[in-house]
Amino acid sequence: MPFLKRYLCRLLTACIAWVCLCFVAHAQGWPNKPIKLIVPHAPGGVTDVVARILAQPLSEALGQTLIIDNRPGAAGLLGTDIAAKTSPDGYTLLMYVDTNTIFPSTIKQLNHDPIQSFDPVTILGKGSHVLVAHPSLGVNNLQDLIRYIKSNPNALSYASPGTGSPQHLGMEIIKNTYQLDLTHIPYKGGGQAISDVVGGQVKLGMLGMAPALPHIKSGKLIAIAVTSRARSVALPQVLTVAESGLASFETGQWQGLVVPASTPSSIIGRLHSELVKIMQRSEIKEKLMGIGMDNSTHSSPALFKAMLKDEIVKWSTVVKTAGIQPE
Repeated sequence: MPFLKRYLCRLLTACIAWVCLCFVAHAQGWPNKPIKLIVPHAPGGVTDVVARILAQPLSEALGQTLIIDNRPGAAGLLGTDIAAKTSPDGYTLLMYVDTNTIFPSTIKQLNHDPIQSFDPVTILGKGSHVLVAHPSLGVNNLQDLIRYIKSNPNALSYASPGTGSPQHLGMEIIKNTYQLDLTHIPYKGGGQAISDVVGGQVKLGMLGMAPALPHIKSGKLIAIAVTSRARSVALPQVLTVAESGLASFETGQWQGLVVPASTPSSIIGRLHSELVKIMQRSEIKEKLMGIGMDNSTHSSPALFKAMLKDEIVKWSTVVKTAGIQPE
């Protein structure tokens, strides 16, 4: 029996070593085929825009084609669940956003763990949300809007990229603070929501800066307020929600990149290194500024992971303040 135990232990050790060697060898040859970048939101929204800004330079840096795979649905849950179940071989990447750290507070049962199911690479930029109105509404700032809603109960709805999105939560805080009679209409991403707001089917929208900015600049939408602590560089003349009367109010958006958990550290390190360099390029900074985003990155994947944990705690408080019950 002792001999059998020793034999089995050696066999197990040898098997583990063999698997590790194969994994290392695979990682060292990475990438040797096209890489898929899952965007769990519809085309046209800020997540999709950021992904497409980075796709070509990252493809060139890695020497392989980077395929954008839009998988919208359930406010980003569908695409995220798909990525969580994918092999951790470095050939599937996932755009990871603020909403991913909200899910634990708004969804009763997730099919993935927002921390344990993924290995973080880096944040890819931060920006503000913007509350917009169709010009036909005739309001130009938050106080104008509040007066209009109170004078016209049951008259307005607002669009957001989805239930439980930071845009939705932010608007619910405003709604609850001022006791506004306002109906939420969730969409499958900012790209879809912006179409109805521009068309006037929905008069209000709490949206990401990327899909809204071109329409604000063209006069098709009125920027009521931005949600960041400080005014947006893209819309310096527009007041923040806090400046408009709701002291200490702040929400924002960020984009990041993660990979399925247990992806080799060498692959994560390579992705991190290339992305940090790409984000420093002047043309990338300009493109991001054009959609109201900056070029924030983390100096290590570990810092991104720490941020994700902090965000989960923060959004838990926001969800409770907004009075939203997990579904």
